[in-house]
Amino acid sequence: MSETPAFPGRLVRSRLYEQVAEQITTWISENGLKPGDRIPPERELAQRLGVSRATLSQALVALEVIGVVAVRHGDGTVVTQSRSRRIVEAIRAHADRIPEIIDTRDALETKIAALAAARRTDEDLARIDEALAAMEADIEAGGRGVEGDERFHGAVTTAAHSLLLARLMDEIGDLIKETRIESLSQPDRPRASLAGHRAIAEAIRSQQPEAASEAMHAHVSLVSDVALLREPPAT
Repeated sequence: MSETPAFPGRLVRSRLYEQVAEQITTWISENGLKPGDRIPPERELAQRLGVSRATLSQALVALEVIGVVAVRHGDGTVVTQSRSRRIVEAIRAHADRIPEIIDTRDALETKIAALAAARRTDEDLARIDEALAAMEADIEAGGRGVEGDERFHGAVTTAAHSLLLARLMDEIGDLIKETRIESLSQPDRPRASLAGHRAIAEAIRSQQPEAASEAMHAHVSLVSDVALLREPPAT
């Protein structure tokens, strides 16, 4: 009796935002857009593509984290590189490594926060406060607070006064930046992230290592909820 032929593997559902991302990069390539050129505003682009603003926004964030576009507050979305191939593969490769990045961040930054609470100086606190103020100002102006977020975590790392941990954080800096962009693009995430930063800063200011570690863990858990890891609805 002959064996029943094995069926091919299950089809991987294509997320709508991935399709939109491919359409956008194809349009960029076909129209000869160069780095620095702006693409149409989100409302107009969503209408042209026949998708919701939420789906378009997710597609643009995905393109931003793989380096195709950059979203600049007050200047719209600009092309950073022309790329028309393997877009979905690049997006999924990014999504696949997010959990490992998050685990690494949690392990390193919770320890860094504890050390910062034990070792911080007045100068360290001043840098942390400046980063918080910069992030708040950007958010109040309508931005996402990406630069202020990066400055805050850098200031906390400096306050830990551990050269080796600082080097390790620097090694994964580009990967963290990818997840930072994705996280801060979520609705209401910038303000929630800023609140988490303030809790971390207060624990460091009060020289409470355990509280600082717990606050950092809670913060990393919050910012780890990113849209690229969510499965699309069943069709």
